[in-house]
Amino acid sequence: MKFRLALILFLVAFSASACNFTLAEDITPPPGYIPPSPMPTLGALYPASPPDLARGSVIYAEKCAACHGEQGMGDGEQGKLLPVPVAALGLPDVARLASPARWYTVVTQGNLDRFMPPFTSLSEQERWDVVAYALGLHTPPEQVELGRSLFEANCAGCAVDFFDDQENMASLTQADLVTMLKDGGPSLPALSDKLTEDEQWALASYLRSLSFNSTVASDLATPGPEIVQQTPLTLSTPVDGTPQADFTEVPQPSPGFGPVSGSIENKTGSPLPPEFTVTLRAFEHGVDPSSGPQEIFSLDGSVQPDGSFIFEDVELLENRIFIAQAVFDEIQYQSEFAVVPAASQQLSLPSFAIYSVTDDTSTLALESVHLFFDYANETTLQIFSVYSLSNPGDKTVRIGLEQGQDVPFIKFPSGAESQGYEATQDSAAFVPTSDGFAIPPSDSLYGLIAFASMPREKKIEISQPVPMEIRELTLFLPTGVKASGDGLVEQGAQAIQGTEFNIYTAGELAAGSTLEFTLSGLPKDTSQDADLTQNQTLLIGVGALGLALILAGAWLYWRERSRSEADGGADDDEYNNPEEVMDAIVALDDQHRAGKLNEAAYKQRRAELKARLKDDL
Repeated sequence: MKFRLALILFLVAFSASACNFTLAEDITPPPGYIPPSPMPTLGALYPASPPDLARGSVIYAEKCAACHGEQGMGDGEQGKLLPVPVAALGLPDVARLASPARWYTVVTQGNLDRFMPPFTSLSEQERWDVVAYALGLHTPPEQVELGRSLFEANCAGCAVDFFDDQENMASLTQADLVTMLKDGGPSLPALSDKLTEDEQWALASYLRSLSFNSTVASDLATPGPEIVQQTPLTLSTPVDGTPQADFTEVPQPSPGFGPVSGSIENKTGSPLPPEFTVTLRAFEHGVDPSSGPQEIFSLDGSVQPDGSFIFEDVELLENRIFIAQAVFDEIQYQSEFAVVPAASQQLSLPSFAIYSVTDDTSTLALESVHLFFDYANETTLQIFSVYSLSNPGDKTVRIGLEQGQDVPFIKFPSGAESQGYEATQDSAAFVPTSDGFAIPPSDSLYGLIAFASMPREKKIEISQPVPMEIRELTLFLPTGVKASGDGLVEQGAQAIQGTEFNIYTAGELAAGSTLEFTLSGLPKDTSQDADLTQNQTLLIGVGALGLALILAGAWLYWRERSRSEADGGADDDEYNNPEEVMDAIVALDDQHRAGKLNEAAYKQRRAELKARLKDDL
């Protein structure tokens, strides 16, 4: 477990754009060095304002669904890459035992043992918003409505001040609320003899909803008209095509009308095309916490020569979400989201830019490439390449990919077999195209992780092609393995959380060149109680935790698979007791029945879990 945590932090520190570090006190920090960010503090364990399910749903679809799944069943595409089951937040047995304060703590500080990063990019209120949304994934809308009816029938004289108090409700699980219903509690009579178990859970769901924002609470009392389901909102589409949340019908309050305006920055270098159009798309949320935003309507409008546009007499409801989209040269650009404030008579969308398009990848800049070599498998060397690149130009770079073709600027050592690539979580947004993806100019860095393998030998000759200029290349090797070659500078063994790694660097590498070096030796265990404040310590920032999620999962998957083949079981530190092993088996069976795991992977993992359970009993 000690090595696992060190490895995760190691990958975190050097993944994509947040790679700010220093090697020693006597080495000058690189230009633009930013000291490591401290772990976010928790603050008060209750929200300053009622959680907003509308914002929470958007955040969940963008940040959480890739691992936890659209409905919280632990079946997200990226979550399947991890060597441990992802928490099924949408299962009643899981959610009913969770308090908002507990989940807020995990979202804030992460859980590295389960590969859960801290979401430092979210504000405190946004974390409460997504926690509130996730807590309702297991609750169908009819259950909340049943709970409201039961409350009116059995608690007509009950005060609700306790249940809309954020400090009170943040510390209570749904199971706690059911106990209060059975035994009586603040402002509640004992109802154990009057309600069935299902009715108690329904009433508890309604009581939970009273601590959500006022719009949702008022909608509970007066359901609005039914809305016909339309095209789902695509919040962002990573390179791998991660699916987004499903969206369902939404009741709404009385309408108001006003203009929605915005502007497009024309950075194409030529006037906008005649009759250039923009599409305004509107989305809404309902009282069902398990549903995401649903598209209500879309409007097409004209863009003025100066890039401005306006849509008159648009229905503006509080918390309605708007975005604007425009297609130029077959590339779709869109604005950031804008949410309608309360009692608003107009709405301005954030401006967005369009660019001319080029297929010339030489306009991109590879800021850094980090190569990780893993010797966990006795016959195969695993290679992980983290590419951090920018588009400092004034054109969108289009990457066209034929079936099975790799990204042009991703090259593996000669003799290595490509196993694919993924976008890092905190990468600037790639734009999907019909035959690949596009990289618009951006102030943020783009991140890609590529995977490859090659035969493992005691001495391995590496010939690494350099398709475009690389400003900085770094090798990370297990202690015991050395690299030798022209242009490589040994930085020495660096201690990370008590485990040492050998680090080598190379200066700028010219496009079209080849970096050749030799790996020799075998890994050895050099764990020690290192002092992380000494000169030879690698200081790690925590800002890139999200970026390392896929890489850490893939790396540890191969490592755990190798260990399982050797000892026939799972990591001893993975589960604390037999009950956790049983829960993992049940979750595994559910995913297999749902067709989310192939037969071979299911049988292998189930055998490992059963062996672990037998050892613990």
